[in-house]
Amino acid sequence: MIQKRYYAAFSRVFVAIFLLANFNFALMLVGAVQAGEVQDADAAMVRNDYVTALKLYKPAADKGDAHAQFQVGNIYREGVGVTQDYIEALKWYKLAAAQGNPGAQFNLGNIYQKGEGVAQDYAEAVRWYKLAAARGFTSAQHNLASNYQDGQGVSQNYAEAIRLYRLAAAKGHISAQNNLARMYVLGQGMALNNVKAHMWFNLASVNGSKSAIQNRDLVAERMTIQQVAEAQRLAQECLARNFKNCD
Repeated sequence: MIQKRYYAAFSRVFVAIFLLANFNFALMLVGAVQAGEVQDADAAMVRNDYVTALKLYKPAADKGDAHAQFQVGNIYREGVGVTQDYIEALKWYKLAAAQGNPGAQFNLGNIYQKGEGVAQDYAEAVRWYKLAAARGFTSAQHNLASNYQDGQGVSQNYAEAIRLYRLAAAKGHISAQNNLARMYVLGQGMALNNVKAHMWFNLASVNGSKSAIQNRDLVAERMTIQQVAEAQRLAQECLARNFKNCD
């Protein structure tokens, strides 16, 4: 009798383990299929086949895939393969942003900054930029710095603007390098320093900024030959360090 109860209990445990294993395997298969669809959608985006991309992203987005939600938002925001719809884009961005997707957080900030399909709201833009910047999203660091510099949606704070511009500039962000140089020229939150301004304008010009070339040459007119040479030396050293520890 004891032996029969033992085998019955063992059989129930075995069945439970079997069912759990099969359930987990099924989940793995679903996840693999979903990941494959998202990869195929990414490939369609590269080919500019937005209709196919949306068709493949949508099921994954509905199931909560943050990357797919972000890309669906992008498609509706840009109006590629579909009618442009800022409200629909906002919905998908918010779903992705809630899962910590920094691209979605940045784009939400950008939407509120520009007032695309919503009332322009600098404070709301700053809120989203902060979330993305905290995750190291370079463009968010730049845009947030600009808001601090201009006092849009937040109290003007040159020190914070400089800190954020430096973070983005160290990653090669051209506009951050340009704006950091301008702050040196204007002496905003720091002592006026034409050498450092020339250095950052020079670095931004190397990265392809035409306005930086013009600004660099204008600053050079106020500098001595020795100062220009020093700025060029600093720029070369900074470039060699891939923009790290330059400021």
